[in-house]
Amino acid sequence: MGLAEQHCVPCRGGVPPMERARAEQLLAELGDGWQLNAEGHLERAYKFRNFRDALAFANRVGEIAEAEKHHPDLHVAWGRCTVEVWTHKIGGLTESDFYLAAKADRAFEA
Repeated sequence: MGLAEQHCVPCRGGVPPMERARAEQLLAELGDGWQLNAEGHLERAYKFRNFRDALAFANRVGEIAEAEKHHPDLHVAWGRCTVEVWTHKIGGLTESDFYLAAKADRAFEA
């Protein structure tokens, strides 16, 4: 089963963030464009023809986030929407972050 088919698991805290080596393994399973940013969060900038399309995508990702109860930071600008994902409760990455990233990719491709 692929990352996009998995469901996010609520984090209650008290667990350490994922180790970098495991994050890099899962990163390789995501679509092109994803990276670990300076804070160690997952991040991808999606390109669009205009602001309206970027905003529509942000709204689709927002709906996915609500359904999964796992919320990324979305940065919308003319022609792009950047999705930044990490588990706020522990200040780092969990497998659920990769599931949400894969779901964002699927929404982009649709």
